[in-house]
Amino acid sequence: MYVVLGANGRAGSETAHALIELRKPVRVVLRRPEQAEKWTKLGASVAISSIEDVPSLAAALSDASGAFLLSPPPVSGDPYSRADEVGSALAEAVRQAGLPKVVALSSVGAQHETGTGVIATLNILEKHLEGAAPSIIFLRPGYFVETWGEVALAVIADGVLPSFLEPSKKIPMVSTIDVGRTAARLLSDEFSGKRIVELRGPQDWSANDVAAAFCRVLDRTVETAFVPPEVRAEVLAQEGVPPEVANALLGMYDGIASGRVEREEGTEQRRGSVALADAIERIVRRIGEHAGGLAA
Repeated sequence: MYVVLGANGRAGSETAHALIELRKPVRVVLRRPEQAEKWTKLGASVAISSIEDVPSLAAALSDASGAFLLSPPPVSGDPYSRADEVGSALAEAVRQAGLPKVVALSSVGAQHETGTGVIATLNILEKHLEGAAPSIIFLRPGYFVETWGEVALAVIADGVLPSFLEPSKKIPMVSTIDVGRTAARLLSDEFSGKRIVELRGPQDWSANDVAAAFCRVLDRTVETAFVPPEVRAEVLAQEGVPPEVANALLGMYDGIASGRVEREEGTEQRRGSVALADAIERIVRRIGEHAGGLAA
């Protein structure tokens, strides 16, 4: 039995689906019972818990061969204090459950304590989880291609891709499909001790590459619009992002621009197989399906 946290999020959902496709027994941990039906239809069992509830989380992890763990993205408050609380709770639940194996979602650049913005929360998470289970892998993917889905409506409507990334700078990116497949395979591995696995897509991509992929998928011109640093805080404020969370996110983009968000020497390096255009096509298709559902 493999346990998956965050099954309704990007990476957790893909991991659960990948395990199910591998015909592995899966238990997803959800916050609310009403979220369970879609997973039970796929053959997964369901545990209802929250990261803050250590006893119930430990119960959800009990009798498992391994688990995919993550810290949810910050939405309010101090992201670093929140990461400390979540990391402590996860580590304690792992210990109480006697969990033998963990694959924990981290990020490229998580080796740094500072200078990477919100990615530094994953440095905190790694420190808490290290040693909590006999076998642990910190899976450090690059920038999620699916993050571009947050601006896809602007691309579809206006042919403009807003970007906090310098348009021509190629960085580690990867589809969450590859993240899920890799996490599922790593959970199936036999190993002991700590491993760090960094994951990128088939090649590194830039914002301009993303715009070109949207162009091909939409069959229309798409241009990249670079959002300069001095106006980004205002953009996030207009989107309702709380100041502390915004500062952490902006710190990540500063870290990417400075080259600090990069691979760590001596770590395992893997590349996924999902092409950029295929990942973008899925984003566009899902937006179309959602729009169709609303129209219905």
